[in-house]
Amino acid sequence: MDKKSKTVFVCQSCGFESPKWAGQCVCGAWNSFVEEKLAPPSEYPRRRVTSAAGAGGGHGAPVRLRAVRTDAYERLDTGLSELNRVLGGGVVRGSATLISGEPGIGKSTIITEAAANVARRYGRVLYVSGEESEEQIKLRADRVCGELPEELYLLSETNIERIADAAAKLAPAFLIVDSIQTMYSGALESAPGSVSQVRACASALLRYGKGEAVPVFIVAHVTKAGDLAGPRIIEHLVDCVLQFAGERDQDLRILRAHKNRFGATNEIGAFEMAESGLIPIENLSQSFLESMDGAAEGAVATAVYEGSRPLLLELQALTAPANAGFARRTALGVEPARLNMILAVLERRAGIGLINHDVYVNVVGGLKPEGTSMDLAVALAIHSSCRGVPVGTRTLAIGEISLTGDLRTVRNAERIVREAARLGFERVILPKKNADRIGELPSGLRVNGVADLSAAIAAL
Repeated sequence: MDKKSKTVFVCQSCGFESPKWAGQCVCGAWNSFVEEKLAPPSEYPRRRVTSAAGAGGGHGAPVRLRAVRTDAYERLDTGLSELNRVLGGGVVRGSATLISGEPGIGKSTIITEAAANVARRYGRVLYVSGEESEEQIKLRADRVCGELPEELYLLSETNIERIADAAAKLAPAFLIVDSIQTMYSGALESAPGSVSQVRACASALLRYGKGEAVPVFIVAHVTKAGDLAGPRIIEHLVDCVLQFAGERDQDLRILRAHKNRFGATNEIGAFEMAESGLIPIENLSQSFLESMDGAAEGAVATAVYEGSRPLLLELQALTAPANAGFARRTALGVEPARLNMILAVLERRAGIGLINHDVYVNVVGGLKPEGTSMDLAVALAIHSSCRGVPVGTRTLAIGEISLTGDLRTVRNAERIVREAARLGFERVILPKKNADRIGELPSGLRVNGVADLSAAIAAL
């Protein structure tokens, strides 16, 4: 081994470096350390501090906060309305965005469309690929982009130093790297995809983007569990972390922001995978509710508030006698612990015993909404399936259920009610406190404000 090089053991889960191997890392992972050789500090690219704010200081010089220019954070329109929505209005100059998802879900498709749109509006765009050949990318671009712009450039390279040199010569307005796991730095001896290589390459891309005020899109792979592959430190380095998800047997794709320094993190974007590429879905609620059957038992319409818009969706429940052993509890789109709590409240407060029944709950469309506003819809769907009483397609239910059986308020209930009226609903069942705060109701809509779960069941 070279005397100048240094050997360390790096945890593949969290990126923690240790001078010696250990069975368990400080993050709790077992057998996650791998040996890596690091080059001496003199061989690393020189670290430099950049200032994208343009306040006049730069290079680490302190500046007055009131003198920092906020107008420097200009956003680029990607040409995809749903992508702009998730990013907070567009791509911020100098920002670094990490997009991850399962193989074949559409990551390369969405960034190819965004690259072509940005090239048409703002000039040169550099697309760097370490996985696909130039011919493969050209075939996809012809299919999803139509006539390609003149300012869209392609580079098939995996060495981060050569990529930085090519970007410096081209001076693009937008840089895309697909994917970070295939990139490597010549200053390190470890293989591409290792913890140290991913961290070093991501840092190099961030330095370039911040220094030149160029937005950088970084594509990353995920593990079998759906987590981001590589060290978690990448998520701390970048400004925005996007996750692209969906079922391969369905056309719906959901884009969600898990971190966004320039926008909300609870915003989602919806796309339809078509032969010509990804098509933004403007009316997502209508697509989730289009398959509701008025005579179906166990189907209830509900709503959640995602980012800046209410999202209406269909929730289904099915109860069946358990054949043998313990009854099963299966939940798709609903937290299992939340389902068990609602079942306990139904038995204690509403007299619906399901200890000998299998219970299945599913959010139609494969969406996994956050929050507790669907609690009432889950309870009513289970009651509908158990008692054989259809709720109907023109009734919507929202509300959080407490352990006492009372209904707690939900946020943005008034906006949800108005969205329900726009989509043709005739009745909304919601907590009484929310109903009292709603002003003038849209014509043709009736609101039932209930105080507890028993009253909500009686309202049906």
